[in-house]
Amino acid sequence: MVLRMVMLWLVLVTLQGQMEQGQAEIVVRKSGASWARIDDDGTIRIHGRSVGKFESNGTVRKRGSSVGSIDQDGTIRKQGSSVGKVENDGTVRRRGSSVGCIESGGTIRKQGSSWGSAANCCGSFGGKKAVAALLVFFADDYF
Repeated sequence: MVLRMVMLWLVLVTLQGQMEQGQAEIVVRKSGASWARIDDDGTIRIHGRSVGKFESNGTVRKRGSSVGSIDQDGTIRKQGSSVGKVENDGTVRRRGSSVGCIESGGTIRKQGSSWGSAANCCGSFGGKKAVAALLVFFADDYF
């Protein structure tokens, strides 16, 4: 009985992991309204219009030109210079000070208050980095 329960639990965890990896896009709402989307290929859309891309190597592009990056460890760079960091727990820092947080459940906070939410993203560090790229490089009122 215990072995059967453990096996069932392992199957469920595996299926959930596959489902999270297979989700096609991250949808971001700002103040309750649909605002942006990050497609599975990294294309960033705001109000339906393509404005840039978050590449798998961490490079962030606007209109095809590189404007910065988010390193493997979460360091945020603009034009090559470190300007902040997104941490494993979702904390977003600018020059060492906390700006806000991307919570595992998808709530996006700025200075402790709810700023918006992201669906299909935030259980993994990769998803948090993608949302951080959107917030830092495309949301004028966040970073």
